[in-house]
Amino acid sequence: MALTNREISDLRTNAKIVRRLTIESIAHAGTGHAGSSLSMIEILVLFYFKHLAVDPKHPHWEDRDRFILSKGHGAPGLYATLAHAGYFPTAEMATLRGLGSRLQGHPNAAALPGIDASTGSLGQGLSVAAGLAHGLRIRGQRSRVVCLLGDGEMQEGQNWEAFMVANALRLGNLLAVVDRNGLQNDGPTESIVPLESLVAKAEAFGWHGCEVDGHDFQALNHAIEVAQSRQDRPSLIVARTVKGKGVSFMEDQVKWHHHPLSPEEYRVALSDIELAYGL
Repeated sequence: MALTNREISDLRTNAKIVRRLTIESIAHAGTGHAGSSLSMIEILVLFYFKHLAVDPKHPHWEDRDRFILSKGHGAPGLYATLAHAGYFPTAEMATLRGLGSRLQGHPNAAALPGIDASTGSLGQGLSVAAGLAHGLRIRGQRSRVVCLLGDGEMQEGQNWEAFMVANALRLGNLLAVVDRNGLQNDGPTESIVPLESLVAKAEAFGWHGCEVDGHDFQALNHAIEVAQSRQDRPSLIVARTVKGKGVSFMEDQVKWHHHPLSPEEYRVALSDIELAYGL
């Protein structure tokens, strides 16, 4: 079902707040993956405020959907989403990467409610997600598992083993989303280890596959609904995104995979977000 104008407006408002929290926390910490976090904000917001069956007041609810951030370095974006959704106070975002903080550089499931798996060693998240999906099905639960991957980590062989196993087990309760911003730590993905076509590769492994604009709520919503309607096998959504989305000097710049912000850059970043999401 198509999103209403009111729903899109609410999602854009949430995206603006989450982007601002992300930038504020990274600037305060003096470290963090800004570009990698900002490229996936619409994806996170749409899942947490529309599609995931979760309850921030009961983060360990057994019948909840599971969300795995395989690209664990994008943790600031996930933390900002969880804080805005009510999993923990937004004021705690100021402790990002601090000594003793629950908000470390990569998600820690043992420390923070709302984190379903500790991630950060790239290429492993989809295997964890497939295992969770299989276990939930064995237990007769209708919960779904969503795994958000970076495109650079799709160069890891373990992902393709997970693709094979998930298809062999017919895990219709598993949805993988690739944040396809085209850049990884060392440069453009296609100049390092070419990935195209990810949709064709997924379909060759027996998955359903599609590609959409990862910043278009309407297109993303439709892709998720189609994926959820298909219970016979797992699905992949390749979400075309822009690294550093919403901040002019960060957009499509590999430098901002991980780079500290100067005071002036911080000011400009917040101004850009206000202008881009002037609501």
